[in-house]
Amino acid sequence: MEKTIEQLLPLLDVRQGIIISKQGDATLGFRVELPELFTLSDPEYEAFHQAWLKAFRVLPRHTVLCKQDWFIHSGHTPDFTKESFLDRSSERFFNERPFLDHSCYLYLTKKPVGRKNATSLFSSLTRPALLPKETLGAQALQDFRDACGQFQRILQDSGFVKMLPLGDTDIYSEAHRVGLLEQYCTLSKSKGEYLYGDVAFDDGLLINGKYSQLYTLGEAANLPSLCGPRITYDRYSTDRTPFSVGFASPLGQLLSCNHLYSQYLFFEDGAKTLQRMESKRLRLQSLSAYSRENLIARDATNDFLNEAISKQRLPVKAHFNVLVWTDRKEELNDLKNKVSSALAQMDAAAKQETVGAPQIWWAGLPGNAADFPMNDTFDSFAEQASCFLNLETGYRSSTSPMGIRLGDRLTGRPVHVDISDEPMKMGICTNRNKFILGPSGSGKSFFTNHMVRSYYQQGTHVVLVDVGHSYKGLCDMVGGYYFTYEEHNPIRFNPFYIGEGDRLDTEKKESIKTLLLALWKKDTETFRRSEYVALSNALQLYYEKLEANTALFPGFDSFYEFLRDDFTAVLQQDKVKERDFDIGNFLYVLRPYYRGGEFDYLLNATANLELLQERFIVFELDNIKDHPILFPVVTIIIMEVFISKMRKLKGIRKMILIEEAWKAIAREGMAEYIKYLFKTVRKFFGEAIVVTQEVEDIISSPVVKQAIINNSDCKILLDQRKYQNKFDQIQELLGLTEKEKALVLSVNKANDPDKHYKEVFISLGGVLSKVYRTEVSLEEYYAYTTEESEKVKVQQYAARFGGDVRRGIAALVQELHENKPK
Repeated sequence: MEKTIEQLLPLLDVRQGIIISKQGDATLGFRVELPELFTLSDPEYEAFHQAWLKAFRVLPRHTVLCKQDWFIHSGHTPDFTKESFLDRSSERFFNERPFLDHSCYLYLTKKPVGRKNATSLFSSLTRPALLPKETLGAQALQDFRDACGQFQRILQDSGFVKMLPLGDTDIYSEAHRVGLLEQYCTLSKSKGEYLYGDVAFDDGLLINGKYSQLYTLGEAANLPSLCGPRITYDRYSTDRTPFSVGFASPLGQLLSCNHLYSQYLFFEDGAKTLQRMESKRLRLQSLSAYSRENLIARDATNDFLNEAISKQRLPVKAHFNVLVWTDRKEELNDLKNKVSSALAQMDAAAKQETVGAPQIWWAGLPGNAADFPMNDTFDSFAEQASCFLNLETGYRSSTSPMGIRLGDRLTGRPVHVDISDEPMKMGICTNRNKFILGPSGSGKSFFTNHMVRSYYQQGTHVVLVDVGHSYKGLCDMVGGYYFTYEEHNPIRFNPFYIGEGDRLDTEKKESIKTLLLALWKKDTETFRRSEYVALSNALQLYYEKLEANTALFPGFDSFYEFLRDDFTAVLQQDKVKERDFDIGNFLYVLRPYYRGGEFDYLLNATANLELLQERFIVFELDNIKDHPILFPVVTIIIMEVFISKMRKLKGIRKMILIEEAWKAIAREGMAEYIKYLFKTVRKFFGEAIVVTQEVEDIISSPVVKQAIINNSDCKILLDQRKYQNKFDQIQELLGLTEKEKALVLSVNKANDPDKHYKEVFISLGGVLSKVYRTEVSLEEYYAYTTEESEKVKVQQYAARFGGDVRRGIAALVQELHENKPK
């Protein structure tokens, strides 16, 4: 005859966060936030393990710890309200990207004194009407709550976990929210399943129409011979750097199917446990002459007792099980293989439960852990049993509004990552500067394009200095200014122009004077004080003339004519001697920049003048990086543009990204500027980023070594496997830990062959280090691509729509999808 859940339900009530069972058990539940997978080092695993052991010792006798880790297949939910073309294409690309949604709950259950232990034949499942002999009084409940509070505090103080107490409404369901009790009985977190099925034990486990299998680690014979807080994860390990994951991770995030990993630890009276083991040893001693098995069991029991007494171990009973389920019965064999493979990685073997499965599953109900059948447990010490606890979860998204979209390393699920503001607020970084190292072909340009685009989308003023046309596509996409040198269209600036919202201040005058002196004097020449004063007076008078004569267009031509025609007369009137300011020499040296001169185009631009308010500017220096005249002038103008933004745009984020051009800039005497930039930009809500691809560049350049690296709290490295034999030098230079070294050398080592992406390592202040996927949509790929043939194709498609890059890329991608083989 069928029975309803209401008849059998072992829970009596939930009051003030405490679950009371019909047997008189009291349970406090917690929602647990664990560290992210692939982020802990060997010492951190050991420290986390020790934190659990310390917490266990504050629990009172007759306490049951039940930790349940839910891993349910889910899909990424897109946000199609975003306005950006590339944002929307990214949402479409990641729509329903599958991943394991992990949630962890920990229940601490206090059994009343004298409560009879459950077995496979005796539990509340078969005796639902049994009333407790003794209920817990108010003082007993308070003592238990205090012990649980200490347990929570010890674990949280370790810095590895957060524990949030469960409230009354977390257990029972509401109209539009699934409670933990319903989730356990239906194996579903969604309210979308309005038709609920039965729980049947006739032919295996059938829970809410889902075919389920239960695998247990409840016998010592099936356990691994050795265990510890961590194991080596071979997929990401190298012969120089073992890569660690938690010992139980194969049964956690690494087991790619719907499953529930339940971990039980029973803290009984330690003295009675040892007394019971001593009696067992004596029995085995008397029977050891009749069987070699008895002899071995006697020795094992003796070793257990010796270790418990000599090392003050905490004896516990333990049980671990994995519940897997599927909607299709034919997939059960595949699930069995997955679980067996996961256990093999732990050097363990699981038993598939059949007869005892109902009682074990029933004991997993929130608040019913005390009803666990004790004949399915094994004796151990807390040190060994705690190794089987799942210690990790999947990647979490930052709640910060600022950041970039990267991918979870295991599944590629999009996660929001803040590598600028949040680390500053957390106190793990003191600046927002970034240092990016990645050899050619490692995906460096894709990552930097993606990062820059994300920052621009969030209101950042971006200045890029490049030498490889890596940002042309992105610049065209966002409609920014692109300065480059071509024979038919040479690079043009106008440092004399003052845009709307700008003004002639001391800083503007100083930057123009610096430029004029750089054009006039060689690096080895010094300038006199009188020359500096004369230039100051000339600029002041020139801008007064511009103000009086609005028809006069500011530029080097009009400034040169002012010097030649007006300022010469002023010098004669003031009787300024030639040795104090040689106006003739000045005009002669600067004549090539005046109308009709060799470089008359350089400082007389009439377009792209609003540089202060322009949010995306690219300076492409590829064709002039070795030019003795143009390059120094252009670098001075670039620095003036960014410093002007830095000081005048209050409360607006600024970013300057210098690609390989930093080598040439440093060579041209701008090393001091780079040092100044990296040390002060943080004070103006800005960040400086340097990108390089050669290891030797870092080591040989004192500018990078001393100024950039020391003042870049965010270090970003791409695939470094070709340098793994000399990585020690890079590790020392960048100050990477052994954990970070293992992470860096694991980049791209086991990528999903069905997905097109590259991985990137990010270290924040040497405290938080992770590896992410840089996976983008096809639209983003064509916006960022540096392949010449693909760039030409994008330009051709854009030309069909009057140069509209967005429409061109959209048409190209649509055509690729239509021609894709079915």
